[in-house]
Formats: sequence, C-alpha cells, structure tokens
Amino acid sequence: MHKLGRGHRDKIQQFIAITGTSEKVALQALKASDWHLEGAFDIFYSQPQIRSVTDSRHLEELYNRYKDPYVDMIMADGITLMCNDLQVDPQDIVMLVVSWHMKAATMCEFSRQEFIGGLQALGVDSLDKFRERIQFMRSELKDEQKFREIYNFAFGWAKEKGQKSLALDTAIGMWQLLFAERQWPLVDHWCQFLQARHNKAISRDTWSQLLEFAKSVDPALSNYDAEGAWPYLIDEFVEYLMENGIVQRNNLRETSGLSADVY
Repeated sequence: MHKLGRGHRDKIQQFIAITGTSEKVALQALKASDWHLEGAFDIFYSQPQIRSVTDSRHLEELYNRYKDPYVDMIMADGITLMCNDLQVDPQDIVMLVVSWHMKAATMCEFSRQEFIGGLQALGVDSLDKFRERIQFMRSELKDEQKFREIYNFAFGWAKEKGQKSLALDTAIGMWQLLFAERQWPLVDHWCQFLQARHNKAISRDTWSQLLEFAKSVDPALSNYDAEGAWPYLIDEFVEYLMENGIVQRNNLRETSGLSADVY
C-alpha cells in the first residue's frame, strides 16, 4: 500500500475492518467502485467472485450448531439459538433480510443449501463475520430497489406451504414490520380496514400493489386517481378512509386528465 495516498490507505483499512477480508480483496473492490466505500461494499457483497473463498468446513460446523436434531433443516429452535448468537431479536426485520439473502422458501426454516449458500454469498464463514454483516443487511432496507425485492420476497416466504394467498394475520404482521421501515402513515388504518371489512387472505397482486400505492399516493390522497388501475380492495380502502373522516373527500384530485404527482 506504500504507493497509495493516505486517503486511499484509510479506506482500505476501514473496508478490511468492516468486512474482515484481505488487503488484496479490499483494494480490488475499492478500485472497482472508484474508491467509494459504499459502492465497494455493494460490490463485495453482491459479487461472490471478488470475495475470498469461505471455509466450507466452518460453514458445516455452523450449520450443525443450529440444525434440528431430527431433520436435516434449521427449524424454529435453531433460528432462536442463531438469533441469540447474533444478538438479534427473532422478530427484528433484519432476520427477514437474512432469509432473503439465503433465498429461504419458508419462514422459520433454512435448508442446508439455503443456509450454507446464503452465507457463502455473503462471504461469511464464522459467527463473528455473520455478526459483522448484520449492520450491512440492515442498511439494505434503506435502498429502494432492495427494499422492493425484500418486500416482494416476504409474500412467498411468509405464506403457508401450498397456499397461493397469505393469511390475513400474517400479512398484517408483515406489513407493520415492513412499513415501520418506510414510515407509511396509513399502515395502521390499512390493517384496521382489512380486519373490519375484508377478513380474508391476501393475494399476491394486492400485496405488490399496496407497495406501489404507498410509494406513489401521498397520505392525504391528494394525488389519488379514482380512475386508476388499483385493485378493488385499495379503492375500497380509500372509501373507508373518507367514510371515517381520516381523509377529506375534497382532498382527492379531480379526474380531469391531470397526471398524479408521484413523490
């Protein structure tokens, strides 16, 4: 590193301190990102070929620590132990991000392939490295594209095996967890509306469209277009908000061909 300036050397040391990788890998990732630390982290975690090879023997040991004694899977008890080791609450949304990285098919379960493959993709082969990645995974929720991917992943992950729809209670719990991150002011009203008026399982279309609604329609509904292609359930929700005085009907824009203001 003697040919590099002090600023570059400092970034290499910061990168090594956070990722636990080698100087060679740190230099490669930082050069590829034009010496932007955040960009280098993205490259490091998203491109397996740039990371040092994980120790598969250590990953097997880690898997066996959490594996259920009766089936070749990590089940609820193993996940609780893993959360204790990571010093993370099992209800913490970062565990959803962990499951997303592992491409887990079902909530509260990790297959051997999901667990080991997910940790390899993250460059993790020890509990210490796993702990170090938690902060990075939490930061991914601030990235709009990654949040969308995690949100859409959550539907399939949380639904019961063999079901096409998501149980209402589960959907409400997931929405409250996810929208706490995005701070959608209408989430509690939405959940109350569903319990009062819908009381049925949630379809994938409703799940995905609600994120678009939360992103594109302001909480006062001033740019809501009643002629738009929203699912019927979302249109009913708008009526519910007006009936209960949560928003004023005169807030709604006239459908006069003006485009909605999307923020």
